[in-house]
Amino acid sequence: MRVLLVDDNSQFASAATRFLSLIGQLHVVGYARSGREALEQVNRLQPDLVLMDVMMPDMDGLEATRHLKESHASARIVILTLHDSAEYRARAREVGADAFVSKEEFGTALLDVIDRLGLGEESAQ
Repeated sequence: MRVLLVDDNSQFASAATRFLSLIGQLHVVGYARSGREALEQVNRLQPDLVLMDVMMPDMDGLEATRHLKESHASARIVILTLHDSAEYRARAREVGADAFVSKEEFGTALLDVIDRLGLGEESAQ
């Protein structure tokens, strides 16, 4: 499965990329530091899954998710953030995010989310 990682924190992005590389079915094909850059990368790379931070410069992850869902309705987008609150979860649903994962739970929750979205089965075929 092709993954685009979108996060302005390069240390987290590097650690997340290393973690994802340990999971055989996931391959990080690109990295973006802002929502605007994510829009460009999705058009170019056509990832199966976008892991999207919320708070970023230029365009936040929720706005980028809204744009991506309008232009790439089948895109699977998981909001991945430190800002785990009912408000952000509600806003993520409103803009069409497929799932919401706290960065604190990233290592334990992401595989469950992938299975729930049916992405694990697709990549195994």
